[in-house]
Amino acid sequence: MMPAETITLGCRLNFAESEAMRAHAGDDAIIVNSCAVTNEAVRQTRQAIRRAHREAPDKRIIVTGCAAQLDPSSFAAMPEVAKVIGNADKYHVDAFFNENKVVVSDVMTAPVPPVAAGFLSRVRSFVAVQTGCDHRCTFCSIWQARGASRSLPYEAVRDAVDCELHSGAKEIVLTGVDITSYETGLGLLCQRLLADLPALKRLRLSSLDSIEIDEALMELVAGEHRLLPHFHLSLQAGDDLILKRMKRRHSRAEAVRTVERLKAARSEVTIGADLIAGFPTETEEAAMNSLALLDDCDIIAAHIFPFSPRPGTPAARMPQLERETVKARAARMRDAAAIRRNRWLDGLVGSRQCVLVENREKGHSDGFAPVQIAGSARGNIGTAFITARQKETLTGIFE
Repeated sequence: MMPAETITLGCRLNFAESEAMRAHAGDDAIIVNSCAVTNEAVRQTRQAIRRAHREAPDKRIIVTGCAAQLDPSSFAAMPEVAKVIGNADKYHVDAFFNENKVVVSDVMTAPVPPVAAGFLSRVRSFVAVQTGCDHRCTFCSIWQARGASRSLPYEAVRDAVDCELHSGAKEIVLTGVDITSYETGLGLLCQRLLADLPALKRLRLSSLDSIEIDEALMELVAGEHRLLPHFHLSLQAGDDLILKRMKRRHSRAEAVRTVERLKAARSEVTIGADLIAGFPTETEEAAMNSLALLDDCDIIAAHIFPFSPRPGTPAARMPQLERETVKARAARMRDAAAIRRNRWLDGLVGSRQCVLVENREKGHSDGFAPVQIAGSARGNIGTAFITARQKETLTGIFE
């Protein structure tokens, strides 16, 4: 039986899980792995379902993921959908073939899932080390879709990484819902993997909760160059009152200090961040504090989200801003972030960067700048001289 086609929305964890699920359904199915982080993500999931059915009307459409877990009945009601499978059930082959159209268990009592690994191309592979979240940010419903934080045993993670390396992966990205909450500490996990697996030459981390970055991880930043120097932080806002109303666990000053420590430990560190514009009760002054965080944390890869009130969350019950205000503040922040990113990319022209080519002559530097190298092959790694910038991509030549 050939594996199913997958359509994946949302986070890197979803992509890893999609790869793990492909073998469950067979080639007569399309698995749509949904996202529920924003209302727009749910809309895009529905759009993807309808498009998949139009393009392949003879295939079963199976919907899983966070949006399916939170609202299974609405997806089951779509005429294009053959089956809805929840997050706690998507690793069980039986769920894909039993007679029930909706298979959604209580994710809060679900056991630790098996390791999920893979991400379309084997050059960069994503390995999930945990799922779920124990925090209750007021804007977020993902903890309801994923359940409590559960960490995979070290041996399972190590074996999954080793398997990916033997399958040809050149770079491993550790991913999860909240990887800094890994049970024995994310820093120790990374230390053990790098010590036990000499073939692991490039280790990257997905989104981090800045307040949970531990001293073991800081030691690696300073002294282990196999840990790549781009860190994406879940900052969300740059105003203390808004952070408190979000129920975040860090202050503005703590976020800035974390970035300062990362950069002091290793000069080539680059910072990405998630930021929400237009959170309920956000004043213009608070919005400007978040805007200024782009400079204060030297953010060169900002993911800006206009606030989206998710059903059943505390933030959805707070006094909402006008949608035009939310959109305008998000646009202002995106414009400022684009200026900073363009300046950063321009500054890399004429420099030498270590680059991994992932697909079609394109890849990323260690600091996660997109680079195109003519004539290169997938999996090539080397030092590239950066010759120019073309829109969002640098061009270079291997030396």
